[in-house]
Amino acid sequence: MSPQPTRRTRLPALLGRGPQGVFRRTLPSEQPAGERMVRTLGLTQLTMIGIGAIIGAGIFSLAAAVARDTAGPAVLISFLVAGAASLCAAFAYAEFAGMVPKAGSSYTYTAAVLGEIVGWIVGWDLLLEYTAIVAVVAIGMSGYLGFLLDAVGLHLPTWALGAPGTGTGHKIDLLAVVICLGVAWLLTRGTRTSARVETVLTVVKIAIVLVVIVVGFTKLNTENLTPFAPFGLGGAFTGAATVFFAVFGYDALSTAAEESVEARNKLPKAMMLSLAISMVLYVLACIVLTGIQHYSELDPDSGISSAFASVGLNGLANVIALGAVIGIVTVTFSFMMGASRLWYALSRDGLMPTWFGAIHPKRKVPHRATWLIGIVSAVLAGLLPIHAVAELTNIGVLLAFVVVSAAVLILRYRKPHLKRGFRCPGMPFVPILGMVFSVWLMSFLRWETWARLGAWLAVGLLIYAVYGYRRTRKVMPGDSVDLDALDAMSDSDEPEDEPDAAAVPAR
Repeated sequence: MSPQPTRRTRLPALLGRGPQGVFRRTLPSEQPAGERMVRTLGLTQLTMIGIGAIIGAGIFSLAAAVARDTAGPAVLISFLVAGAASLCAAFAYAEFAGMVPKAGSSYTYTAAVLGEIVGWIVGWDLLLEYTAIVAVVAIGMSGYLGFLLDAVGLHLPTWALGAPGTGTGHKIDLLAVVICLGVAWLLTRGTRTSARVETVLTVVKIAIVLVVIVVGFTKLNTENLTPFAPFGLGGAFTGAATVFFAVFGYDALSTAAEESVEARNKLPKAMMLSLAISMVLYVLACIVLTGIQHYSELDPDSGISSAFASVGLNGLANVIALGAVIGIVTVTFSFMMGASRLWYALSRDGLMPTWFGAIHPKRKVPHRATWLIGIVSAVLAGLLPIHAVAELTNIGVLLAFVVVSAAVLILRYRKPHLKRGFRCPGMPFVPILGMVFSVWLMSFLRWETWARLGAWLAVGLLIYAVYGYRRTRKVMPGDSVDLDALDAMSDSDEPEDEPDAAAVPAR
């Protein structure tokens, strides 16, 4: 008869990497053929989803708000600093995407390298952040849609114009609520259909941004660019912490790994392409925005449209407002897709109830998770002001960036021989720089934002202790996985009726 474990022996086991340890390394197993998502996304569609996630409220709404209240024309520096931090993290994400062709993004990566509980914390964190991002961009969209409606003589009642506290008589941001629910409906139509719509809308958005840049440079008044940093460099750096959510999106893209054709090769390329294209457009758009109208006169709700209207280009201002609505819809699409795929991954691995991650039998998408994300984001968008939600998204994503950068650094030296579709350059300096940048940007956020994050993580740990810890050991029993198993993971386009991949010899 084996001796009963004592408290002294249970604690090391609980904190270890063994079968009962919270730091055991986990990798998702293949799902049965009827419960898998379908690989349909190629490089072009993946890149468009990435650009769709990055360019949106940052150009059309948040840039004007930060320029007016925080940075002045030095909002350009805000975007460059945020972009530099984002690039360091993007390299880390790209290396992981080239190794782990599975849905879940940061959650899946960190659970495989740093352990189950770290992966859960990151996944639970991002579930809130992605949902909040959807709400932020929907709020930004409503300002431009209101601009368009006013231009054609349609006026919403006062109670429907914004969240409580954003104006006299405001009760709910009705337009933001409608866009959240509408995008949820689109995503439940199926990946192929929704991705086609996303690609078309992203192309239209890029075309309108290019028109803004070309025409804007003909109206540039360099006097508006002085003083360049009226709030000092500190204002520019504070602005970087606020606009940071506008320069990522590739992390949400990585949640689509199980819907990507040749994910190891194409996901890293799509991440790099989408970030590079987006940063060029951001820099040029910031120059135009603060160059055609003085920063103190910018409209935080419809910044670029109002700036063009101020120089007599009312017709183009309406076109820009239409582009902003389209652009923000694509951001909402990308992050709601990311949130629902993350929820699917957490449910698949037993950390949350299986009901949430159920795949629609016909459309092959996690329809329940998508509708729940749509409803929660609609509530946030309808009832909270944009700045409160934006800061909440930033701190959570920055935390994920710190963890992913650390994980890619550890894995490079622990398992240098693993097959990688992309290798983060400048090891170990780039991941370390990504961590430093992210922590530094987090330090500029208000204490209330830190308190909200702490409360959310405390709830997550409670759920893990009560439900996830036991359930995941039934779904994924056993010891820590051997990370060499990453090389055997398939990223090919698999037919739906193919036998369970677990029964097929690894290639």
